[in-house]
Order: sequence, then C-alpha cells, then structure tokens
Amino acid sequence: MSRPPVTGRFAPSPTGAMHLGNARTALLAWLHSRAAGGRHLLRFEDLDVGRVRAWAYDETRRDLEWLGLDWDEEECQSLHLERYEAALARLSTYPCTCTRREILAAIEDSAGAPHGDEAVYPGTCRVRPAPSGRPAALRWRVPDWTVCVPDALSGQEACQHLRRDVGDFVLRRGDGVYAYHLAVVVDDAASGVTDVVRGADLLAASPRQVALQRALGLPTPRYLHVPLMTDFRGERLAKRGGAPPLMTLRQEGEAPGRVRAALARSLGWTVPDEVSASELLPLWQGLLAAAPA
Repeated sequence: MSRPPVTGRFAPSPTGAMHLGNARTALLAWLHSRAAGGRHLLRFEDLDVGRVRAWAYDETRRDLEWLGLDWDEEECQSLHLERYEAALARLSTYPCTCTRREILAAIEDSAGAPHGDEAVYPGTCRVRPAPSGRPAALRWRVPDWTVCVPDALSGQEACQHLRRDVGDFVLRRGDGVYAYHLAVVVDDAASGVTDVVRGADLLAASPRQVALQRALGLPTPRYLHVPLMTDFRGERLAKRGGAPPLMTLRQEGEAPGRVRAALARSLGWTVPDEVSASELLPLWQGLLAAAPA
C-alpha cells in the first residue's frame, strides 16, 4: 500500500525568542516536507498560557521567513481545546493530587531510588482516592502494553513497557492545562501529519505518544529524530551560555545564507559560506537515502 502524500510540521512554543537549535529543527522539518513535495504546517504549541509571550508569535514568523522557510497552514493549540477534551473523555483516567516530592518519596519507600531519566509514577492515586482540597491532575491508566517506535532517520528503536517504564502519566494538569503528549497526537491526527521531524531528545517520548494514538484509534506518523545541535561558533546553545537567539542575528544584520550554512555544517554537510534553503534539499534527500532501511 502506498504512503499518503507527506504532511510535515514545525511546532514551536511561543515562550521566547527562537534559538539556533530550534532554527535547525525548523529548517530540517521544512526540507523534509518540501523534498517530498508535501504540505508544511506551522503549529504554535501555546497551551501553557502562563509561559507564552505575545510577541513571540510574530518574531517566530519573522525568523522563519528570514531563513527562507514558508508554510501552507498555521494553527494555534490554544484554539482547539475542545479537541483535547473530547480525546480525554475517551480514555480511562483518574484524578491525582500527588506532588513531585510525594511521588519521589513514594518511590523511595517502595522500590529504592528511581531508575531511568524520569521518575515512574508508582500509582498512589490509582489504588486509593486522591485527597480532596487540592487541584487534581488527570492521569491516564496506561494499558499493559510494550510499545516500540522506530526512528526512520537513525534506525534506532525506542521500546517501553508502559506500566514499568513510564507509569500512569498526566494528560491534564491540575491547573487545567492539557499535557503535551495528548495535545500533540490529537493535533497531528487532526492536521493529517504523516511525518514528524523533531529533536532526538523526544525519541524517548515516542512510545507513550504512539500508545495514545492506538488507544484513540489515530494514525501514527513516521518519526525522524535529528541530532541535537550543541554548538555554534564555539558556544553552547543555551541562553546562559550566551548563544544568540535567531532574532538577535536577524536584527543585527547577519546574512541568513550564512546562518543556513552554519546550520547545515553542524550536520556535517559541505556547503558554501552562504546557501539558500532550496540548495539544501538534495543534501537532505541524500541523508534520507543513507538512512537504515
């Protein structure tokens, strides 16, 4: 059966200025969509309204346009709360008032120090009613599944047993904000996204997202996780390390072609000192061709 036409997306959070690591992911996501002759979407992930900065929407658009990246459609998560509410109603959830400190204490009491990169919720509120009087998050009662997700770029596979490795995870926070994992799978399905290019740090999150897709009867996109960009002109890509945001480079008159070239070289690509976005399309196609089957 042939694959549907490619629809890709770039999904920044408008919480501040876009840094160069975001810019490289935006560039690669655009290259993937355009190399396949597909649609490309811009989605603002703005559910956490307390962290959103109103000016960041326009500055992100200007940054993308400055880099020569266009998009066919645009949407904001904050306009689609009914989608997440409807999806949440279809899943088995329970209220949870546990704080992070209480979760860590429960883990230490029952099984010693937590393993892995994140603490696995021990199911405290699953087995007894959540105390009243505190705002309650909603946790998904995860199925007893092992979920494996292949990465189409590296050939790696992320496998997790949901109950053992992840635990019941939050789908709506105590303050009413829908969780990233729920929102992203609902939005990708609603927008017809077929291919997701994103940072390698999100590979570990893929199994729980695929589990939600299966539970909701939603399609699973092809995932391509790109290496994180850790260096640019000898500087770490973090505000505390002094790396300039894209907005600053743009406003200070840096040539966008030079920035595109630097982003491309961070992947090991050989390019001139200045390069257009379209000139990078064959290099992305070559990277895909060399990816493990």
